[in-house]
Amino acid sequence: MTTQATPAAAGPRPAPPPARRNRRSWTGWGFIGPFGAVFALVFMAPIAYSLYLSLFRDRMIGGNTFVGLDNFEKVLQDDAFWSSLGRVSLFLCVQVPVMLGLALLVALALDSGRLYGRDFFRISIFLPYAVPAVVATLMWGFMYGTRFGLVGDINDALGVSLPDPLSPDLLLAAIGNIVTWEFIGYNMLIFYSALRVIPHSLYEAAEIDGAGQFRVVTAIKLPAIRGALVIATIFSVIGSFQLFNEPSILQNLAPNAITSDYTPNLYTYSLSFNAQQHNYSATVAIVMGLITMVIAYVVQLRGMRKGA
Repeated sequence: MTTQATPAAAGPRPAPPPARRNRRSWTGWGFIGPFGAVFALVFMAPIAYSLYLSLFRDRMIGGNTFVGLDNFEKVLQDDAFWSSLGRVSLFLCVQVPVMLGLALLVALALDSGRLYGRDFFRISIFLPYAVPAVVATLMWGFMYGTRFGLVGDINDALGVSLPDPLSPDLLLAAIGNIVTWEFIGYNMLIFYSALRVIPHSLYEAAEIDGAGQFRVVTAIKLPAIRGALVIATIFSVIGSFQLFNEPSILQNLAPNAITSDYTPNLYTYSLSFNAQQHNYSATVAIVMGLITMVIAYVVQLRGMRKGA
């Protein structure tokens, strides 16, 4: 009688050869390598070079000498820098809530399904975002003109004297109007996209409970798009502190109202390209970047706590 041999219990699988294991470990690096190289070249390298420049100062005698943190101490005592920072902070506190509020209202109107010509209205609101910032600023700048623009034509036609939007008292509001016109469609698209992914079962449950439209907005829609609201707010905060194109272009139309230190970015540009103070300009840029990063992080942290 022959008996069939029982196969031995399978032992642990042998480890792959070292060459194959090494090839697997390098596969991931091969995928992220191109992005890592571009990221290091266009992001990390300029920051590192700016940090290097901020530690030196170009003197008439001795050339470019190491000064440590003296440039940072100078920034903290620079009235021009703090004046420009206060100006963009005021711009942030007023313009950003107005812009995001209007964008949210438009997104809610589009999502309600009761707006006539919804597709046309959505494209019309978003279209200004497709206009380059330089072109938009030039267009609005000429409309603001009291001698050659729309304001001047209205004054001549009606025999009135409208306030000059390019005057020092109204210039910041005029810039805020341009920025709002440019980016309301961008933020509207963020909010509208978030509204479209809300489960319809929530609306059905609200309808069964007899909730009105206002209750649906406050109890369902706004909590559901809180993440989109935080993201849009962070983008707007960063954009406000980076304000440059609009005042730079309007400077030729309102030279008495827009100085070289009107905004931190304009101040940095003037220091670098007009005053040839590259080291101090790099220091101002680093300090401004740190301030922006801290405020954006606080906004994000506060939004996450609310969403918890």
